[in-house]
Amino acid sequence: MAVPLQLLQRPTPELDEIERLIEAGRPHLEARVLCEVKAGKRQLPVHAITLGNPSPEVPAVGFFGGVHGLERIGAEVVIAYLASLVSRLSWDTLLVQQLQNLRLVFMPLVNPGGLALGTRANPRGVDLMRNAPVDATDPVPFMVGGQRVSAGLPWYRGAAGSAMEPESAALCAFVQQELLGRPFSLAIDCHSGFGVQDRIWFPYAHTFKPIPHLADVHALWDIFARSQAHHPYVFEPQSLQYLTHGDLWDYIYLRSIEDTQHRFLPLTLEMGSWLWIKKNPRQLFSRYGIFNPLIAHRQRRVMRRQIGLLDFFTRAASSFERWLPQAQELREQHRAAALDLWYRGRGHI
Repeated sequence: MAVPLQLLQRPTPELDEIERLIEAGRPHLEARVLCEVKAGKRQLPVHAITLGNPSPEVPAVGFFGGVHGLERIGAEVVIAYLASLVSRLSWDTLLVQQLQNLRLVFMPLVNPGGLALGTRANPRGVDLMRNAPVDATDPVPFMVGGQRVSAGLPWYRGAAGSAMEPESAALCAFVQQELLGRPFSLAIDCHSGFGVQDRIWFPYAHTFKPIPHLADVHALWDIFARSQAHHPYVFEPQSLQYLTHGDLWDYIYLRSIEDTQHRFLPLTLEMGSWLWIKKNPRQLFSRYGIFNPLIAHRQRRVMRRQIGLLDFFTRAASSFERWLPQAQELREQHRAAALDLWYRGRGHI
């Protein structure tokens, strides 16, 4: 796949900001490079950052962005939240106390090669969110649901039977190490590009069936709806919109439920970029305008809203014992309410 020279030389300010924050946050945080990817003649690092209590006995939250290189806003939201935390570590006593009983982990830019090249896929042409070894149980939308025809076409899954891409494998290993096996953990993966509303999706993406932890998801939605007055988000299973092959979070979640003693809930924030296009139709003529706000005041508005959302999830994880349903009767009540809210009348239960 030929890439124009100007794209090979595209600056990556997101990577520069991540590396600046790593230095600014020491000694409070730790950082490592999970892998490196080649984009043209450049070797780009995939950074992982951790802070808080490393004990597996405390809850954790993972923040992920930049899985799709064109969706820069996802990486920018995660970086902005990390920057907020780093700036507060020197003076915010409550944050320091919170981190004594909480683990926070970040992969702000999962696909630096795609960002540098201006592509949704990684430099090998693989869509990382279609790359896991999970096949949908029902028909998926043509192309969008994942295809193995060619890396020159969008939504390419990779060759059948091949190993996962280095970026995908690094994400899965990082989640396995840092989030799974804890009493409670959340993952929030930030994307853009679907509809005119911001959506919070939970698994599954490969089947219409409800997930085993549906009661827990409903309890999380309940405290979110009650505490976030007039919020603009649609909270729903991804399967209500479309199914896909190869979803990374389905793959990790399916592995996590083998451990019945711990709970892991992966969420996807899908920022509604069509609203930005509706307000500024000229963005349709920019490859980045389809997925990102290009006007400064809209960018700032997005940051304010989404940083508040990520902070809510941090608080929810820190306090999970106060809202997560434990008694069987309460779990059944939440599950029944969830089935009525998200699945009844759709023929999938």
